[in-house]
Amino acid sequence: MFWIWGIYNLFENGLLNMIRTATNPGEIGEAVLVGCGFMAVVVISYLLGSVNWALVISKLFYHDDVRNHGSGNAGTTNVLRTYGKKAAIFTFLGDGLKGVISVLIACAIFGYPMIVTEVNGATHYDICYTYLVTAAYLAATFAIIGHIFPIFAKFRGGKGFATFLLSALVLNPAIWLILVSIFLILVLGAHYVSLGSIVTAAFYPVLLKSFDAVYTQYGVGTLFAFFMAALIAWSHRTNIKRLWNHTERKTYFFGQKPKSENDKTDKPKDTK
Repeated sequence: MFWIWGIYNLFENGLLNMIRTATNPGEIGEAVLVGCGFMAVVVISYLLGSVNWALVISKLFYHDDVRNHGSGNAGTTNVLRTYGKKAAIFTFLGDGLKGVISVLIACAIFGYPMIVTEVNGATHYDICYTYLVTAAYLAATFAIIGHIFPIFAKFRGGKGFATFLLSALVLNPAIWLILVSIFLILVLGAHYVSLGSIVTAAFYPVLLKSFDAVYTQYGVGTLFAFFMAALIAWSHRTNIKRLWNHTERKTYFFGQKPKSENDKTDKPKDTK
């Protein structure tokens, strides 16, 4: 059942296939068509990723900029520490869903029936199916890039984990369950969101290569997964330094740890 490995297996006869059927392009026309499709995926995903929900929520509901508080990061954890759980939940969902929507748009553009052939005992997939898988991972990757370097916020964004995690849900639902388990164990056990984010992202390409034979034939998913993990690690580079120096701040989702003298947060008033 291939669908469990990605929502793209549910998409058939996408926009490019409709154009292909209507125009019957030659070899050069086909290359141009596919190239334009990939370009559209990159641009749309990056622009969607650039809509930072931490900034939207802080400005719309609190008339504030979350980057002026705490770590200065426009992400879910800083929203949680600054405005509370409700704002953090909406931030996480908003930043995560833009990755999901990016993947869905990519699938709608490149949707194509999966054609499988057996040659000398080896399984081969139609090239258009490979385009579809590539477009889906490309969309997730550029949504993450847009979140980290948003064009609408002077390239000062978040760290991309929420976008990564919900993108992984539609790309690989079964593997996503393992990723969430890893994240929860680390965060609820050690109370370091940054550690959970980095380690969870690092496990993604490992799990993908280990469990998903469909992608390992072409290396499409694994290649993009490595790049996503590298992006998440890079965006957490200051957290890695603080973890190394034992100065990283812990996050407690259940209960509240008393603040120390070195752990003061400038929390603005709720103006709603």
